[in-house]
Amino acid sequence: MTPRGRAFLIGALVSFPLDWITKWLVIQHLTYGEQREIVQGFFYLTHVRNTGAAFGLFADTSSELRLVFFAVTAMVAIGIILSFFRKLAPGERLSAVALGFILGGAVGNLHDRVRFGEVVDFLHFKLWGGYSWPDFNFADSFIVVGVALLVLELLASEGEASDAPDGGGESSA
Repeated sequence: MTPRGRAFLIGALVSFPLDWITKWLVIQHLTYGEQREIVQGFFYLTHVRNTGAAFGLFADTSSELRLVFFAVTAMVAIGIILSFFRKLAPGERLSAVALGFILGGAVGNLHDRVRFGEVVDFLHFKLWGGYSWPDFNFADSFIVVGVALLVLELLASEGEASDAPDGGGESSA
């Protein structure tokens, strides 16, 4: 297996099991709707379910339509992730890990949708002014971290291109 393939596999094999185990622990140790304060006034573990997408989008749609929609969306996303992975250069290990994180997160939330018809969320933050960030889980976190790593990698590679000896593509006429 190539170093790029190992990096991708590591990303996926860290993100999906960690998401699955933490959700299992929440289901085992918190009753539905329960909230435990971890950092006073700031961070809580909760046991909530999200029938919709991010921020509760599509939560009021029928359960059958939601399952089909999210399963198809996840399958398309998985196909895109694998397509991006195949196009990576052999040395692009950070991007491979990032895509592995995104894949593991997508599979984690798909697993919940197929098993429960909804996603288990358990991380809850109360921010300034009494605002509560919507509950989320490790799958969501890995997806966000993966996308952020890809963006940073893209910005870094563009920065390297502009530092090229030819002046980054500017004409010297």
